[in-house]
Amino acid sequence: MVRSDARQNRARILAAARQAFAEDDDTSMNRIAQLAGVGPGTLYRNYPSREALILEIYQEEIERLVGSVSELSATLAPVEALRQWTLELVDGMRRKHAFGSALSPDTHQSIAARSYGPVIGAITSLLDAGKDDGSIRADAEPVDFLQFTGALWRAAPDRTGPMLALILDGLRAR
Repeated sequence: MVRSDARQNRARILAAARQAFAEDDDTSMNRIAQLAGVGPGTLYRNYPSREALILEIYQEEIERLVGSVSELSATLAPVEALRQWTLELVDGMRRKHAFGSALSPDTHQSIAARSYGPVIGAITSLLDAGKDDGSIRADAEPVDFLQFTGALWRAAPDRTGPMLALILDGLRAR
């Protein structure tokens, strides 16, 4: 069982890392420890490397993203829920790829392997809701949709909305 102060330290480290990486994706581990109000030993005891810290951040982001499907589906029409969710996914993909060379190929592969199944499951749920209500075509495949999102995160941010609108128009049942 993890002590409450250890859980609080981990939470502060993750919050500080998110903030620091948002401001400068090349920020040092010492800077993160300073922002979190913990010593370097505490940081490295919890996250022995920069990659371990980044991997934890991404894992939490994927869990949050996948977890948001239920709320979006409960409050929005299927196509709008898919649109909102996809915008969040694209933002996450951009953050992940902003680290570029800071992450080893193995870490990139680990992130992809850990997130693929849950992301495909979320897309499946969103597409199925639209298929069930007749707003999304019956032949829409989650894997294909995920491939299309690759074009979105590579595009200029101001092009994401218009490009996503084209993808969603192609998914609409006729």
